[in-house]
Amino acid sequence: MGPCTAKITLEKLEDIRGAKRRKVVSRAISILKGWEEEIAPGAEEIKGAVTRASKKSIIKYGSEKLPAGPDLSSSDEIIIVEGRADIITLMKSGISNTIAVEGTHVPKSIAELTKQKGKTVIAFLDGDRGGDLILRELMQVADVDYIARAPKGKEVENLTRHEVTKALQAKIPAEQALELVRKRGSSRRKTSSKKSTRTKRVDSRRDRTPSRKESETRKKRTTRKRTPDVDGVFIEKAKEIKETFQAILYNEEKEIVGRCGVADLAQSLETSDGVSTVVFDGVVTQRLVDIASGKKIDLLVAAAVADLEKKPRNIEIVTFEDLG
Repeated sequence: MGPCTAKITLEKLEDIRGAKRRKVVSRAISILKGWEEEIAPGAEEIKGAVTRASKKSIIKYGSEKLPAGPDLSSSDEIIIVEGRADIITLMKSGISNTIAVEGTHVPKSIAELTKQKGKTVIAFLDGDRGGDLILRELMQVADVDYIARAPKGKEVENLTRHEVTKALQAKIPAEQALELVRKRGSSRRKTSSKKSTRTKRVDSRRDRTPSRKESETRKKRTTRKRTPDVDGVFIEKAKEIKETFQAILYNEEKEIVGRCGVADLAQSLETSDGVSTVVFDGVVTQRLVDIASGKKIDLLVAAAVADLEKKPRNIEIVTFEDLG
């Protein structure tokens, strides 16, 4: 080679690409054969695994033995629903990190669970007034990050898999959900006011004098709606703060001594002295009643009352509806 004379003889031509292909095919056949014999599950094995997974049962959580999904403790995300039927519906959709409130009163176990570090809490509630009431109390006693709602007028337990997924994907921050509830309440009040005005106009056109029986009936209804034990100052304040999620604290002289959001009411009462009456746009819970009893508070005026296990005799509880 180089400057020397060389003689080259071509003995054979070979396509090494074909040899590589044959080697790859041979290896693939070997791997596939091993997969079929040792690794790949049979149809029966797959069916058995799916059946076992679908037979996960509802567990009981906390001292109240609340119904919960089997993956509640191991998941970083918690979904709070209203009842056991809601948990079953979500489990059918493959969601098992759930726990149920089981009523309008939020149990202590749920309040404590939501305050664990590293947990994202979603409340998935019915699209009705009951869902609004539970939302109010959850915001008072628990740390909730997001709110998901069933379509208006529907309950979570009756949703399809598609509706469940869509509702959870449409979740919004808890504070925004509260604001939406407040706006709906304001809208209802305006509509009610318009209807009342129209009714008054119709009544003013009537020249018929009501009978004695009708007058007595109306008088009884009016008497039932009013609560004579509640001072007018508190009644007016209740109307003013309705759907605002605020709490107003009064002393014995009916002077305002504090204001806060309903979510901070329990903490505010624990650190306040000389409070005689509390008017707030929230739910009277057992915890609030216990704190009020310890602080010698005489009157609680609220939007609603949860299921109370015990009610001290020294506290009067009145709802906005009672005030008329």
